[in-house]
Amino acid sequence: MGMKVLLRRNVRKLGVIGDIVDVKNGFARNYLIPYGLGIAPTAGNIRKVEEDKARYLAELARQREELAARARLIEGKEVTISARANEEGHLYGSIGPAQIAAAMSETGVFIEAGEVQLPQPIRQLDKYDVTLEFADDITATIHVWVVPVRDGGEEGEVTPAAPQDASETPAE
Repeated sequence: MGMKVLLRRNVRKLGVIGDIVDVKNGFARNYLIPYGLGIAPTAGNIRKVEEDKARYLAELARQREELAARARLIEGKEVTISARANEEGHLYGSIGPAQIAAAMSETGVFIEAGEVQLPQPIRQLDKYDVTLEFADDITATIHVWVVPVRDGGEEGEVTPAAPQDASETPAE
């Protein structure tokens, strides 16, 4: 037999704030209620949770607007990553989300590696359009240029990029 619980927070795979859900007694008594995620669905509690839900939705809308503004600022930015490669342009190692996030931070744009949507690591010299996902429907596209490291010293900022080669990183 189940127990009806009013959710005070969003609970993954169960419901969102304000929902009244039917759960097993043990789940309610041992998890939802002690952790403040759910309460008994009385009239007073429903009123209180509705107020909490309104505040939560207003905060969520504010956060989404911040994410959308951030996506607009980042859209179309370009970053260059130098990497060691053979004559055919195949990288000795690969470039993943962490290297892209680090290269973006050097340009003054700070992103999290988890926001970088890369189906597989970059293993070839080329220009890549990389999608950054800030929320399910808020994205931006940046352009990542992967260029060979120049050993001649023509560009002064190229040599610090060498540790981004994944094959050298574990040796540190």
